[in-house]
Amino acid sequence: MSEIWRPSAARTADANLTRFIGCLNARRGLKLREYSDLYEWSVAEPAEFWVELARFADVRADWGAGPALTDATRFPGAQFFPNARLNFAENLLRYRDEQPALVFRNERGTRREISYRQVHEEVARIADGLRAAGVVAGDRVAAFMPNVPETMIAMLAAASLGATWSSCSPDFGVHGVLDRFGQIAPKVLFTADGYYYAGKTLDSLGPMAAVLTNLPSVARIVVIPYTTPEPNLERLGAAASKATAWDAFGTRGRALHFEALPFNHPLYILYSSGTTGVPKCIVHGAGGTLLQHQKEQLLHTDVQRSDRLFYFTTCGWMMWNWLASGLATGATLVLYDGSPFHPDAGVLWRMAEEERLTIFGTSAKYIAALEKSDFVPADAVDLTPLRTVLSTGSPLLPDGFDYVYRAVKSDVLLASISGGTDIVSCFALGCPTRPVHRGEIQCRGLGMQVEIFDDDGRSLGSARGELVCTAPFPSMPVGFWNDPDGSKYRAAYFERFPGVWHHGDYAALTENDGLVIYGRSDAVLNPGGVRIGTAEIYAAVEGLEEVIEALAVGQDWKDDVRVVLFVRVKAGVALDESLKKKIRDTIRANTTPRHVPSKIIAVPDIPRTLSGKLTELAVRNVIHGKPVKNRDALANPQALEHFRDIPDLAI
Repeated sequence: MSEIWRPSAARTADANLTRFIGCLNARRGLKLREYSDLYEWSVAEPAEFWVELARFADVRADWGAGPALTDATRFPGAQFFPNARLNFAENLLRYRDEQPALVFRNERGTRREISYRQVHEEVARIADGLRAAGVVAGDRVAAFMPNVPETMIAMLAAASLGATWSSCSPDFGVHGVLDRFGQIAPKVLFTADGYYYAGKTLDSLGPMAAVLTNLPSVARIVVIPYTTPEPNLERLGAAASKATAWDAFGTRGRALHFEALPFNHPLYILYSSGTTGVPKCIVHGAGGTLLQHQKEQLLHTDVQRSDRLFYFTTCGWMMWNWLASGLATGATLVLYDGSPFHPDAGVLWRMAEEERLTIFGTSAKYIAALEKSDFVPADAVDLTPLRTVLSTGSPLLPDGFDYVYRAVKSDVLLASISGGTDIVSCFALGCPTRPVHRGEIQCRGLGMQVEIFDDDGRSLGSARGELVCTAPFPSMPVGFWNDPDGSKYRAAYFERFPGVWHHGDYAALTENDGLVIYGRSDAVLNPGGVRIGTAEIYAAVEGLEEVIEALAVGQDWKDDVRVVLFVRVKAGVALDESLKKKIRDTIRANTTPRHVPSKIIAVPDIPRTLSGKLTELAVRNVIHGKPVKNRDALANPQALEHFRDIPDLAI
């Protein structure tokens, strides 16, 4: 695909990645020149690569004696730094100065700024409270919290003790929370009194009272005042006797002690989407998470201490965990809570101007929605400091690339990134020293031996197939919770191709050594036996002015599969025959005749997960009369009713 941006010589020279290559060449006697050389070395010599990365990032650890990688050919089973001991929080709290560590903004215009010194002091106080509550290494600490500074402080306090952190955002329903926290039995739970979204003030204490009646493991509840100055703890019902206000938790002035723990000590429990059953509890280790995030932030995103790093995320999405790791670089993290479109589509971009953001992270769905709005950032705000835009959550369509360079900023690194909760990081992402090609992810991640397989497990060149990783990497999950023999873990990633991580994306490598993802493998359409990625259809149709968003599924029909496209159109627009023809013509012109849907049907809403992803599989189940196993995993489960018993699907 065509090149649409290239870094200047000065930007390339100043990049952390360039400095890292220089250090490697000097220390190891190598002759690496550019990213492709570094990538090939990183996958050929994984132990040496991760050792050098840890050195470059100045990771605080006692590495111990012995090799950096054991059982390298066992996948799963390989161990990185088996004799190392470290503390995740210690690495994120290496700075104790007056530079802002956290800047908080919300949709109501609230702004708070907390220095690295203040964060350190608050973490020490909350860690003292956790210790007094009996929390020790290995205990679980959970949070039902909006994206406020207290959430990050509580996580760091838990990590300093070696407790395992897990969080849900407050828009998760009672059953959604219990499906997650009920499996891991937390000892302490943090909750705010409420939160704000789209102009509304929403309660958290009522839902939390219902949760706590079914969560007997919780010995202490810490309540953060957010929507009220002094929350009424009695609203927690029978659990009120266990509740403490945030300001009364722990003793100020206590020293902060960091427990030195094994490299794979459980740091986080994250959750699968849960749309096909109870969510899987994915356990991530402290060392692998730290090294992987340091690699991605320092080398792939080029984060410097002077940066102002923002990612629009909730505490229920892995990008919150990724953002938190930015503290290890010494950058200033900007947190935002609320709707990205309230009071209007410009709210995040006015914040970007006021906070002088240098790195702006969001989702592909947000970029698509912004394009449909009337707000043009390039015309409305001064984004002079902005040098990088990050996008994830779903494939960024080629039109999305065009839009960012046209309507946001022409001189910016647009890095589409892709990985997942499963690895709390990325398989493919940006590169500050490479050009950006329209519609492509720039590169495979360093140390990640990513390939594309056909159905028989053979490595492909540029053909489309299954995205896999054929060698171990540090941020592999430690395992799943309550999976003592590892059988569920192996079934999730290693069953399709033994000894190879199968990620479930339908993708292809490009002639530019980049990557294109065409959708999830389990959502791939198969009309006439030809595999079609749904992202290709979305790329064509969502560029139309009349269409807000679309969802494509395959319907079993007459011993074959036919493509059905559901569209949500703008208010006042009718899905008449002329618009259907326009949609079909657009898809045919931009893809192939196989992609053209047999049926195009208007719906008022499309179901999505709590992290905002469209749920093709749930819709496919509904139109085939099959049950959707876990409606609580959806943000808008009522939208499924729009797909039930549609007369047009019977003909």
